[in-house]
Amino acid sequence: MTELISDIVDVGPYKIVLSGGREEYRKLVFAKKMIKGIRCYQLEKYTDKQVFHENIAEDKLGESLSDQLSRKFRQMNVFAQGEEWDVKISKNGKYNVSKRKTDVKTITITGNNRKKKYILEEGMDIPVFVELGIFTKDRKVSRPMYDKFKQINRFAEIVDDVMKDYRKSSINIVDFGCGKSYLTFVVYYYLHEIKGLDVHIVGLDLKEQVIKDCNALAKKFGYTGLTFKLGDINGYKSDMQVDMVMTLHACDVATDYALYNAIIWKADYILSVPCCQHELNRQICSDELNGLMRFGIVKERVAALMTDSIRGLMLETCGYKTDIMEFIDIAHSPKNLLIRAVRKNVSQEKRQRALGDAEALCEEFHTEQTLMKMLKTDGVI
Repeated sequence: MTELISDIVDVGPYKIVLSGGREEYRKLVFAKKMIKGIRCYQLEKYTDKQVFHENIAEDKLGESLSDQLSRKFRQMNVFAQGEEWDVKISKNGKYNVSKRKTDVKTITITGNNRKKKYILEEGMDIPVFVELGIFTKDRKVSRPMYDKFKQINRFAEIVDDVMKDYRKSSINIVDFGCGKSYLTFVVYYYLHEIKGLDVHIVGLDLKEQVIKDCNALAKKFGYTGLTFKLGDINGYKSDMQVDMVMTLHACDVATDYALYNAIIWKADYILSVPCCQHELNRQICSDELNGLMRFGIVKERVAALMTDSIRGLMLETCGYKTDIMEFIDIAHSPKNLLIRAVRKNVSQEKRQRALGDAEALCEEFHTEQTLMKMLKTDGVI
């Protein structure tokens, strides 16, 4: 397969289509584009219901293609100047290539000027969006809230994606550190009003006035399944079986408490955007990698990335298929990593490897991490 990918890159394709996907995506399209004056490939990833976009540097095509082909597609079509390739791929990874000559034609590499399609579109009748200031009274996106509008739509896309196989008629969700609850209201609206589920969401926060305001807003719009409570994430007890845990920008170890609760409850879905990872920044040191500790901002970023890596590894150790992904473009929010975890039948081998990797990180940098410590102390791992 490596030789095939190298041959494909060499012909300089303007489009590649992978189809017959047997995993998360049913079809992928690589299309050469000119974006912000730079040639690249725009990758469109199709699930049963949505399309996700990603830009790939031109010199990273082979690497990206190799990664995507590992996800088991049945067919690949390659379109280049003067030729087309039809590649059939068997279940065991063997492939058969047929090529044909085509007319040489002028290919225009276009920009990306198509309007982004959102789950919650401008112009939709969503009264709570007007109340929250996301929409103006005539249902236009409020200019100061445009970044927030993109953020909540991205979150709705992620919720929709992780729940693509959800078959129950109701869902129970806890939103830790809900704050003003933009995402809480959006998730409730989307799952209840659009998807038709019987939704029960509890939003938890430490700010008393915020809780009063959010409860008043839920009552105003008749959101009977949405309640807000004053309380601390650490030690919070739920009186319902929790299916999903959300946490957006829970500060420092508050994210660890939220993830710990989700694991103990055996929640099916965990969506967490961490914030202000100070814990390891106060601890990390390394004899072998001291160069990473010399400059404050570098040390801070290393500590933040290490914190989220350990959290992801702990979730894998506890039986969750885990991804750490870009939540929204860093230009719109610097806190742009999201931990997405879905409870699956993760093999014991993968769990042990994840635990070993996390322990090796802590040993190398002489650290203790809260989520790992809690899980070990309580005998969960």
